[in-house]
Amino acid sequence: MMRGILTIFSQRYVAGGRFLVDECAPRCGRGFCTAAAEDRSPLSGIRVLDLTRIVAGPYCTMILGDLGAEVLKVERPGSGDEARKWGPPFFEGTQESTYFTSVNRNKKSICIDLKRGRDVIRELAQTCDVLVENYVPGKLDKMGLGYEDMAKIAPQLIYCSLTGYGSQGPYASRPGYDVIAASLGGLLHITGPRDGSPCKVGVAMTDLATGLYAHGAIMAALLQRSRVNRGQWIQCDLLSTQIASLINIASNYLNGGKEATRWGSEHESIVPYEAFPTKDGYMTIGAGSDAQFLELIKRMQLPELASDDRFENNTARVKNRIELLRILRDVFSKKTNREWCVTFEGASFPYGAVNSIREVFDDPHVKYTKLVQEVDHPITGKVKLVGPPVTYSYATNIDVPTVRLRLRKPKSSKKVQWTQGTVDNEHLNKKKSKCCCIYEKPKTFGESSSEDSDDECEHCHGHKDAHKKVLPKAGDAAPDGMSSHPGELFMMKTNCALY
Repeated sequence: MMRGILTIFSQRYVAGGRFLVDECAPRCGRGFCTAAAEDRSPLSGIRVLDLTRIVAGPYCTMILGDLGAEVLKVERPGSGDEARKWGPPFFEGTQESTYFTSVNRNKKSICIDLKRGRDVIRELAQTCDVLVENYVPGKLDKMGLGYEDMAKIAPQLIYCSLTGYGSQGPYASRPGYDVIAASLGGLLHITGPRDGSPCKVGVAMTDLATGLYAHGAIMAALLQRSRVNRGQWIQCDLLSTQIASLINIASNYLNGGKEATRWGSEHESIVPYEAFPTKDGYMTIGAGSDAQFLELIKRMQLPELASDDRFENNTARVKNRIELLRILRDVFSKKTNREWCVTFEGASFPYGAVNSIREVFDDPHVKYTKLVQEVDHPITGKVKLVGPPVTYSYATNIDVPTVRLRLRKPKSSKKVQWTQGTVDNEHLNKKKSKCCCIYEKPKTFGESSSEDSDDECEHCHGHKDAHKKVLPKAGDAAPDGMSSHPGELFMMKTNCALY
C-alpha cells in the first residue's frame, strides 16, 4: 500500500513499528477486537476513500472498516455528514447525533471542499484500493472525480457508486432516500395492517440492504482484482436493491400474475405465521410444516384441531385461515408472554415475544452474545454500540482507536491545536488553500494555538511541495515536509473510531 500522502491517517503504528494499543489484548469472536501483533482482520491493508453520507454508503464502509479496512471519511466543510444533526437524541455535551455514530465507527474523518480540494481527492484515490460515493449521478463527473477520470490515474481503484436509481434512466437525476425507494419499489405497499394505510418499515431497510449489496460487490471486486490486476466501476442503487429484495412477492407477480396486498404480521402463504395478542403483549409463532403445526396445537391443548380436515395441511390452513386464527387468538389471549415461553420451551417450531427496544437489550441471550459493546467517546465518555453480527473462527472484526488530525509542527512560539471530529475549514486561511485541516480557536482539549496563524497542516504542507511528484510506495523515504510514519500522532486509546 502507498502511504506517502496524508500520513496523518496512519492508524496503528508509531516509530519503530510499536503498536499504540499493544496493552489491549485482542478479543476475538463476537464483539470489538483491537489490532494486535498478529493482525487477523480480513481486510487489513485495504484502504477505502469514503465519500458517502446518510446511511447506505456509511453502512457499507462501516462494514469494511469492521473487517479491518482503513476508512478515510471525507465530509463537507462546516456541516459535515447531514446525519450528524439527525437528532435528538444527541450525545451529551455535543451536537452530534447518536444516529450518525451508529453507522460511522472505524473511520477517520476529514473535511475537504470537493471543488477546491479535488486534487487532494485525486491524490488520495491513488493511495486507496476502494472509493465509495453516493452523489447524484454526474455531480462528481463535473468535478473530474467520476469513475472515468479516476480510472486514468488509479487503474487499480475499485470505484463504487451508490445512487437512488442508477446512472441512467428516467429517474437517474433524482436524489434518493430510503423511504422513497421503498415506496417506488413496493415495500410500503405490502407493509401495514390488512385494512390500513401503507406503512414505513421501522428502520431504513432499503438503505441497509443497499449497503450490504455494495459491501459484497466490493469484496468480490477485490478478489477479482487479485486475479486480473485492475479495478472496476460498481453501481448499486436503492430502487434496484429494493425490487430485488421483494423475492417471493416479485416472483408471485411475475410468474403467477398475483398482485400483493398488506398482511399485517400475517404471512400470505403460511398459516399460522404471525404475531398473536397475549395477556400482556404479542407472541410470534411460525409453524412452517405440518409437524410443527401438530406440535403447536398439542402444546396449546387443542388436540381436536389435529383431526379437523380444514387444517390438515398448509394449503388447507391458508384457505381456512380466518377460522383457524380466530381459535388460536382466543387461546393466546389467556396467557402472558412469559407463560407462553414456558409452554413452548423446547418446541420444534420457532416462537418469540414481540420485544420493545428496552426488552431487546435486556434479553439474556442478547447479553450473552456480547453484541453490545461499551467504548470510549472523546467527549461524553462511555458510549454503547451494537457491534458486527458476524463471528469468525480465525479472522477478527476490528475497531481501531479514534484519530485526531494533527497539524504540522508549529514554530517554537506556537502550540498545535488538535481538532476533534469534523474539521471546520469554513474559515480557512486567506490563501484559499485546498487544505483539509485548520488552526482554530481551542475548544475541547485545552491546547493553545495562534488564532491568526496561516500555517497549514502536515498534509497540505507536504502537498504543496510534492503535488507534482510520483506518490511514494510503502517503505519509500518520505518527501520533505512529510512523515513516513505518524511520529507523535495523537491517538485516543479507545476501542472504537467514532469519527
